[in-house]
Amino acid sequence: MRYSGFRVIKEALTGHKGWLPAWRDPDPQPDYDIVIIGGGGHGLATAHYLAKVYGQARVAVLEKGWIGGGNVGRNTTIIRSNYMLDGNEPFYEFSLKLWEGLEQDLNYNAMVSQRGIINLIHSDAQRDAFIRRGNAMMLNGADAEYLDEAAVRREYPFLDFDNARFPIKGGLAQRRGGTVRHDAVAWGYARAADSRGVDIIQNCEVTGFRIEDGRCTGVETSRGCIGAGKVGCAVAGNSSRLMAMAGMRLPIESHVLQAFVSEGLKPVLPGVITFGAGHFYVSQSDKGGLVFGGDIDGYNSYAQRGNLPVVEDVCEGGMALMPMIGRARLLRMWGGIMDMSMDGSPIIDRTHIDGLYFNGGWCYGGFKATPASGYAFAHLLATDTPHEIATAYRLDRFRTGHMIDEKGMGNQPNLH
Repeated sequence: MRYSGFRVIKEALTGHKGWLPAWRDPDPQPDYDIVIIGGGGHGLATAHYLAKVYGQARVAVLEKGWIGGGNVGRNTTIIRSNYMLDGNEPFYEFSLKLWEGLEQDLNYNAMVSQRGIINLIHSDAQRDAFIRRGNAMMLNGADAEYLDEAAVRREYPFLDFDNARFPIKGGLAQRRGGTVRHDAVAWGYARAADSRGVDIIQNCEVTGFRIEDGRCTGVETSRGCIGAGKVGCAVAGNSSRLMAMAGMRLPIESHVLQAFVSEGLKPVLPGVITFGAGHFYVSQSDKGGLVFGGDIDGYNSYAQRGNLPVVEDVCEGGMALMPMIGRARLLRMWGGIMDMSMDGSPIIDRTHIDGLYFNGGWCYGGFKATPASGYAFAHLLATDTPHEIATAYRLDRFRTGHMIDEKGMGNQPNLH
């Protein structure tokens, strides 16, 4: 079934009796050509591009819970490509271009809103750093615009420009950045993959790998053994636990990242704002709530919940940036499990076990990378070669010293 305005009108006039389930609920087959572990955004996008671009028909996505119950539905919905390093910027720019055509590609309203994003500048040194980043973005084909203080005042007059500790001196804007409805991304990719024959199997937890003579031939699950020609792992914060079943120890730590939403307010934020003097980022949803987040909790955890010290820290950042939000009520909060790599950049690569492939270590960049991650991982699974935009995301870069340290903070995940 294709969605369209005419379809909506027809269903409205006929009592909405013609809608079909967005995707099937099949039982697992005994074997597949490719099995993808993880029914989040990256796993579903991988399945979609495997079927659409690379013609892979016998593909299964295994999800231990339900579609949309993991990080893909537990984030702050921001998309952007304002990175600096050559290992990252082309990848995220490719992802942003895929976002721009996503709804037409999936025939699904993902509520892509390119409302723009601005990184605020609070010091002369930060201005130099952001101008350098903007130049790097433009060299890689992305858009970037430096705004002086007067320009920022015109667009965001409600900010605290004269804060004694954090005066606002300008900003780096990317007009093509913005937000996307996170749940719709999961549902859209699931529906599109299913329509091309991919089996999406929920409530199917992987409990082990079948490895024979150094080759992965399938997985053990809570719903029985499933054979596979190739197995791709894309489970975000649970990467270390999953890959340990294959005898691998990853250069990754799992941390909780909290997100928050306020009560519904009248339109006040024209775009996405990030606080340059602390870790605070905020946008306004279509329902009026302010959606914001900050730093990870700072200790290892697999819990999808947070703690009050981080609530206080994030709210302090918001108050320093725009004191007007002090009277807004906090409606709810949630946590996602981040797989934090040692250099703050992701991994998309083959493992030392034949037939076993890994996608993880996304840190803060997981949601915005969803389309490009799925495309690059599908390319790797289909061709056994890295996609040209993901050649730097090798698993052995920590051994060889080819790290992609975007923030220049060394190998401490708590700093990323």
